[in-house]
Amino acid sequence: MSAQAVAEGFLELPALASAHSHAFQRAMRGRGQRPGAESASDDFWSWRKAMYALAESLTPESVGKIARVAYAELRRRGVRTVGEFHYVHHQMGGSPYGDRTILADTMIRAAREEGLRIALLRVVYRRAAVGRAPEGAQTRFADAKLEDAFRDIEALRAKHKDDPGVVIGVAPHSVRAVSPDELREVARWAAQEKLLVHAHVAEQRAEITACLAETKKRPVEHLADVGILSERFVAVHATHLEAHEAKLLGETRSRVCLCPTTERDLGDGLPDLGRLLEHGVGLSVGVDSHVVTSPLEDMRAIETGERLRTEKRVVAWRHARGADAEREQTPAERLWQIGSIDTARACGFEDVGGVVRVRKDHPDLALVEEDNLLDALVFSANADAIESS
Repeated sequence: MSAQAVAEGFLELPALASAHSHAFQRAMRGRGQRPGAESASDDFWSWRKAMYALAESLTPESVGKIARVAYAELRRRGVRTVGEFHYVHHQMGGSPYGDRTILADTMIRAAREEGLRIALLRVVYRRAAVGRAPEGAQTRFADAKLEDAFRDIEALRAKHKDDPGVVIGVAPHSVRAVSPDELREVARWAAQEKLLVHAHVAEQRAEITACLAETKKRPVEHLADVGILSERFVAVHATHLEAHEAKLLGETRSRVCLCPTTERDLGDGLPDLGRLLEHGVGLSVGVDSHVVTSPLEDMRAIETGERLRTEKRVVAWRHARGADAEREQTPAERLWQIGSIDTARACGFEDVGGVVRVRKDHPDLALVEEDNLLDALVFSANADAIESS
């Protein structure tokens, strides 16, 4: 994929996408950035407490307002397709709204009104952990029965079937939040309905420890065992994988969605990108918590994170399967492809949904030679280099 120079001094490029969003977390921005009083250290789990406090306060009205802000910001940054990993479904205490899909419909409406296509990935959340029922804010995420989640997804599909800008998928939250038997049933039903499936996978080491204790398998091994892995599956984060797990993802043509700006904010760790590329795993990117809304930063961090991990430069594509073919693309071209068409496909769309423009005389591109404009845009420019439209 190469940049196309167009009239009046612009670069015209395929529109970007973001395959993993929790739009309500846009209201978390600025929170959770100070040391907590309860512990000598802060990590994902201490951040989650603050996030749960926000989740407890949400109403259909506030969800809509927050989503409009989050999606408008994505559009200004060149995104035209979003995957919304939607898990706040019910009222506090777990009672469904009279209209069971009101919050999901609110997310879809907000995205469409802000000019985005959306894959609404309706989350299945059944437990806090092995042997623990949902508690606190988690009661808003959880369904009384697995079949309730399936019926909601069927209702959403029926409501939005005539809108080509809406895809409905299913998202078992994680191996922590859905039991092995229920994961197996989700896999069976999703295959029957040919649904897109996304799930959080191996973001936290504690998740791996718990999965091993319950199933004697690591998360990707477990997902393979229950039949989740397929060309319709996207593993979100995939931070802490062993080599054979990357191989399982590649063999099943599953994808991975990396969320670098959120992963570094939460201290999740760096994935072994080399393993994923060596096994031909397709990559996509996501804004996740909206702590930073910069598709350029998420895109470049795929490569720059691997530089930090390996202590080398220009490393990511040296790992890729079919390296000779990959050399036909520069790293910047390959990263833009990941951030555009590959991420749109992870959301269930076969095209990027439009184009975005960049002024060649933008200050971030000053002194850059014509042949290096895309390289400078991907590796050096700020989010506002992409024209707002």
